[in-house]
Amino acid sequence: MIQDLHAHTFYSFCSNDKPEAVVEAAINGGVQMLGICDHNYGVGCARTEFCWGKGTRMDADYEKTLVRYYNHMNLLREKYAKKIKILCGIEICTLRGKDSYALPNTADVSFFDFALIENLDHPTSVTNGDLFAYAKRCGCPVGVAHTDMFAFIKARGEDPYRYFKRMAEAGIFWEMNVNYDSVHHFKTHDYVTEFLKNKEQQEIIRKTGVKLSVGFDGHAAKEYKPLRVKNACKIIQDAGIHLVFENR
Repeated sequence: MIQDLHAHTFYSFCSNDKPEAVVEAAINGGVQMLGICDHNYGVGCARTEFCWGKGTRMDADYEKTLVRYYNHMNLLREKYAKKIKILCGIEICTLRGKDSYALPNTADVSFFDFALIENLDHPTSVTNGDLFAYAKRCGCPVGVAHTDMFAFIKARGEDPYRYFKRMAEAGIFWEMNVNYDSVHHFKTHDYVTEFLKNKEQQEIIRKTGVKLSVGFDGHAAKEYKPLRVKNACKIIQDAGIHLVFENR
């Protein structure tokens, strides 16, 4: 299966594309499953000045905006059902501080198809490096976005095999982020380049049973490069590693 589980729309501050434009770019690129997962602060704050540039209150009420977003994605799921599988995810910022955009403690994301956690390896992350507790807090399938997990695990002084085994048992997946666009200054992730050629790392993932996802992390439909997604999916599957939701 060719899947891209990291796409942004105009619900995120960093994108201006209508969801339909993003979906159609994926269809035209031969993608079979698309996960739209806009940033929590864009969705939750409805792109208002209350959030952008000022930070969010940790007790902000996201209830209506989260549900509205999810319902919109469901309409797209139905509209394009014969052409592509659409999942509704949300990318969760976990940074704390004066200008934090972290997901409020009271926000319920358990009804989403999945959540991507970012900033796990940042010293100010509200996760405090505890991926498993935060994943449980989310209440839905969780993946780790654009993070070098081997480096993260090493920094914690833990054994990679045991840590990834725990991830597999908890149903937590790991994202291979293959972005290459102007928003990211046309820079690629070294951890992805390394993993896609490192047989030893691939073997650990295969043996532990951790599932992977592939995401272009697109912010502009006109810059979408589906071939990068296809190539990553193929390498992963050829290595005997399962993609998350591949049987959905």
